[in-house]
This record gives sequence, structure tokens and C-alpha cells, in this order.
Amino acid sequence: MQHPKEEITFLMVKTDGVRKGLIGETIKRVEQRGLKIVALEMFHATREEADSHYPKDDVWLKRLGGKTLTTYEKYGRDPKADMGTNDALKLGKKIRGWLIDYLTDAPMVKMIIQGVHAIDMVRKIVGNTLPYKAEMGTIRGDFSVDSPALANKEQRAIFNLVHASETAEEAKHEIEFWFKNHPIFQYKRFGVDD
Repeated sequence: MQHPKEEITFLMVKTDGVRKGLIGETIKRVEQRGLKIVALEMFHATREEADSHYPKDDVWLKRLGGKTLTTYEKYGRDPKADMGTNDALKLGKKIRGWLIDYLTDAPMVKMIIQGVHAIDMVRKIVGNTLPYKAEMGTIRGDFSVDSPALANKEQRAIFNLVHASETAEEAKHEIEFWFKNHPIFQYKRFGVDD
């Protein structure tokens, strides 16, 4: 059984986070919580890598499109007028394309984080996926105000600065995918691992 201090997760500073100069801020917040970075790299994702990062199955695409339809309904807007369709699957495919564009338009920073409840702690540090819903004190709450309504109107992905794995399974998959040939370092942090 894994020791609680050994839980690992995946965290990525996305293209807009890099462009806003939030690499250091992101690392600082992770380390201040007693978590440690055991792998780190700046890179520029290829379209193939970004394509492989996001699921392609119809269930995931419909869920993505369904979230978009919910946003349109909430704000009393017509998705067909902005997006050309109100079909959840078609919307999901369109948004997935925007996500790939988003992950490939500038460098990003990927890292593996280790520590007690690393997955939940990192999710707490980054805040709600939708920046306008993220609490102040989180990375997204402090540095982004983007929303699905604005992103859909501008025909682009939501600029939410960072990506953090939601589950242990997702973390395992993303670490294997993004760090397949990279070393993961083990070391003791003063005051944390003593």
C-alpha cells in the first residue's frame, strides 16, 4: 500500500498561464502547501500530443457539448446562432478542436507533484475549472475571469491557466503520457519529509 506522502498527480501550466508569467507563482503555491515537485519541464506540445491528451469518445464529447448547452441556457442565448448547432456531440467536437488549438499556441510547463492528498490539494490550489467560479486565493480565482459564454462567443477554449488531474486514474494516465521517458526524482524536503 502506498504511503500517503507518496501520492502523485499531474499539473500543467497552460499556454495562457505561461504567457501571463504564472510559472513561478504556480510552483510557489504548490510548494507552500508542503507538496513537492518531482518532475518538471517546459515544452511546446505538438497537435498530436494535444489531440491525445483529450478523450475522443462520444460520451466525453457529448458531456463537453452538454456543458456548453447548459451555459447557453443559463444566459438565455441561442447556441445555433453562435455555434451553428445545438447538437451536444457536434458542439463537443468543435470545442475539442479549440482545446487542441489552445494547448499548441505557446509553450507550457508540465510537472508531477507528490505529497499528502496531492490530487485533491492541487485541485484546491488551482480552483474551479471555470475561472469566473473559482474562489479568490486560487490560481484561477486570482488570475483569470474567463467564462464559457465569452469563450463560446469568441470561438475558442476557456483560458483557465492550468490543468490538474481530477482523479488517481487521470493522474496515472497523464503522467504516463506526458512524462513517459522522463525521470521522476525522489528527495526529502526540509520540514516536510523529516
